[in-house]
Parts: sequence; structure tokens; C-alpha cells
Amino acid sequence: MVTARTTLAVTVLTLVCFTGLGLWYVRRRGGIRDAEEFVSARNSAGTGATTATLVASVMGVWILLAPVEAGAAFGGVSAVLGYAVGEAIPMLAYARLGPRIRELIPEGHSLTEYALARYGKGMYAFVLLVSVFYMFIFLAAELTGIASAFELVAGVPRWQTGVLVGGFVLLYTSYGGLPASIFTDAVQTVLVLPLLVLSAVGAVVVLGGPTATYEAVVATDPTLVDPTFFTGLRFGFWVAIAILGAELINQTWWQRIYAARDAETLKKGFRRAAVTNFCVVLVAGLFGVLARGVADIVVSGPEYNASVAFFVLLQEAFPEPLVIGVVLLALLLVMSTADTLFNALASVVTADLPRILSDPDDRTLTWGARVLTVVVAIAAILVSLRAQSVLRLFLLADLFGAAVMVPLLYGLYSRRATGTGMLVASLAGLAVGLAFFPSPIVRSVTVALPVVGSRLPPADFLWAFVGAAGVSTLVAVLAARVAGTSYDLDRLAVVVRRFDTSAVDAPDEQTD
Repeated sequence: MVTARTTLAVTVLTLVCFTGLGLWYVRRRGGIRDAEEFVSARNSAGTGATTATLVASVMGVWILLAPVEAGAAFGGVSAVLGYAVGEAIPMLAYARLGPRIRELIPEGHSLTEYALARYGKGMYAFVLLVSVFYMFIFLAAELTGIASAFELVAGVPRWQTGVLVGGFVLLYTSYGGLPASIFTDAVQTVLVLPLLVLSAVGAVVVLGGPTATYEAVVATDPTLVDPTFFTGLRFGFWVAIAILGAELINQTWWQRIYAARDAETLKKGFRRAAVTNFCVVLVAGLFGVLARGVADIVVSGPEYNASVAFFVLLQEAFPEPLVIGVVLLALLLVMSTADTLFNALASVVTADLPRILSDPDDRTLTWGARVLTVVVAIAAILVSLRAQSVLRLFLLADLFGAAVMVPLLYGLYSRRATGTGMLVASLAGLAVGLAFFPSPIVRSVTVALPVVGSRLPPADFLWAFVGAAGVSTLVAVLAARVAGTSYDLDRLAVVVRRFDTSAVDAPDEQTD
């Protein structure tokens, strides 16, 4: 077993190196000149850098937890394939959406300012709540994941991991903004991809080779290696909807739409990231299938440990050098996502400060973003110290995304979509999703509702996400058809401007 001292040494050394790299890069390019550069790095990333930052932003430590758990407990190879496809679909969606967003809102920064400009204050407030809630949960989940993993593998106290990772990443992101994040993302991608492949190959070799590991898995449960296993395909289907909904309200990607050098660079970067992310999640998820065959993985009952199947496999089968390599891999993964989320939160804050303060100057915007990002980071670290699992909460955040994704983006294409109609569509989809959502806390609230509580259907993740996405889409289309107003989409380019030009004002609906 790797000692806590060794794990902490690797952690501190890696964090110091990447903090130094981030600070050096920003200082080399002359520092951060204004809030505009801090949150958007507009038109600065080529195809390679765009692809790398997209891949690194997805590859959090969650890939060693959620896809692995899917492979171990929810359907084997078929579930992993569904998870991998689900992670690729949002990238392909943004390859189409990104150029449209840049065309309509060439000087934009965030999805919340688009929501305000297109739909008004009601939909804006709802989208702001959903987006920030999702990113906060994602950040807390990442810190919880790495803290839990290091505690399990090496006995490192959770507070040490949470404070070290959160603190160091915050140092270079609060100073260097999105430019520092994109640069460190590129370096992290170059290191993570080979480490993931080496970890997979090393695990198979240590466990006796491909034939021996395959036979061990088949002996445990033949359905684990059946790509047509219905249970796994069903899981993959609803997970794909959950991921798509979450990513389409994730400010991370809206930032990178503007950071790409041009529309063609954006399309190439997102398409390449889709292929890479599919492969990464597939390889990671297969660790769960492997773990079922060779480690003591319990998939039901009070001893359930499939959520940490990768690290159970790590403890039982990997030699110390391979464990240290995986510790480094996990650390790079959480850093690549944490810095992205810190910057995404900062960009939302910066875009929204002009609506809270009266004509703030650039210095106020930049420092406001930094201070509020520190506050969010501290809150996420505190959550990670206490949380044992945030998977259910993560899925709840995904449900909000599934309900709001179509109503939010419909306004990029339909002139008749209204703020009231899209808000009603989002809330209707959310209500249906919550009616099916299998969370003890949510369920205890919904079944207590008068009249409808006793008539609710059985809880089921599939129908929760299909219902949320389907109902919100249907209501959004119907609401647009009956709307008596029409919005001039060209106005988006006028009301959403750079920070040094003017603040965003909520527009009035226009009638043709």
C-alpha cells in the first residue's frame, strides 16, 4: 500500500509544478490586461489548444468513479458504451451550436447573459440558478472524489487533499483566468492520455493478460461482456440524456466557444474532443468490468462498493509503482476540471456584476470575479470534507439541465420563443422529472404533495430524464407556436457587448 507521505509528496510536487506553469505562462504573456481577457480569452486558441482544453475540461476524477461504477454495477460493457456515447454527444452538439452562438452573439461571454438578453429576467434567474448549481455540484464532486480516493488508497486525511488541491488550483486560476486554464489544460491532456493508457495496459498485464482477465470477468457474470445486454443499454440511454442536459447548461463550454480562434477552429476542436472523450470514458469504464472479475466488488446491499470499484481494484491488484502512477493520473484529472469550473464560475459572476452594480469599472469586474470565485472554492472544499457521495445530488443537477436545455437553446433558432413560454416549459419538464426521480429526499417531498402525491408513478431514472427532456421540448414548441410576439435575433449582437463597451440589458419582446 502506498503511504500517505508518498501520496502527499506526489500531490504537492504536482500542484506546485502546475501552479508555477500557470503563473509563468500568464506573466510571460504580460499578465491579464482586463476582465474581458480574464473570462473569455477571446479568439486566442488554435485547433490543438481548443481540443486539448475541451478534453481536459471533461476528464475529471469522475471518470475513475462514475463510468467505472457503470461498468461494474449497471450493465458491464453495454453500460460503458452508453456512457461513452453520452459523453461524446454534447461535443458534437456544440460543434453545431457553437458557430450559431458566435454568429448571433459575437461579443458574448456566458449563457446567463444570453438568457437575459433573449428571454428576460424570469428565465435568466432560473438559468443562472441551474447553471451555478450544476457547476458547484460538479466542483464539490471532484474534490470529494479525489479526497475519498486518497483516503481509501493511502489513508490521507480528506481535509489535506481538499485544501491542497482546491487551494493550489485556485492560486493560478484566480490570477491567470481562462488563459492560464487553457494552457495548463493542454499540458494536463498530454500527460493524462498516456497515463490512462499505461494504467489500463499495466492492469491487464499485472492481472495475467487479456485472456485471463476476460475469463475471470465471464466467470463472474457473462452479461458484463455482452454489448447488447438490455439493462446496460437502458442505463446508457438515460445517462446520455442526463449528460447532454448537464453539458448544455455548463458555462465551461460557452467560454471555449469564444476562446476558439474562429468558427472552423471551434468545429474541429469539438469534433476531435468528441472522439477523444468517447475513447477516454470507454477505457475508464472498462476498469469497472475488469474489477468485477478480479476484485471483491459488491454491487448490492449495505456493503456496496461499486462506486469506488477502480480504487478497490487498485488496492487489491496493483503494485506500488502503478499505484503512484494512478495517484498522479487522478490528481491531474481533478486539476484539469477544477480549474475549468473555477473559471466558468468567475465568468458567470463577471458577466452578472454589471446587473448588480452601477456601471462597475474593469478593475471591479476582475477583482469581483476573483473574490467570488474564492468564496465558491472554499464552499466546495468544505462540502468535499463532509460528503461521502454526491452522485444522487449530481443526478439531480443533471435533471435540471435536461429540463432547461431545449427551452434555453430554442431561442437561438426560433423568433417566437418567449421568456414566459420557455420558463413554463422548463418548469413543466422539471416537474415531470421530479415525479419519477428516485431520490429518497426528493421522493419524500413529492409523495407528500396533496392530491397528486398518492398517484405518482414508480421512481425510475429512465422516465425521469426522458420525461424532463421530452415534456420541456414539447411545451417549448407549443408555447412558441401560440406566442403572439416575435423577437429579432439580430438584437442579440447589439445588447450583449464586451465588458469595456456596455452592460447587457434585458430586452423587451418585439412584435412583427
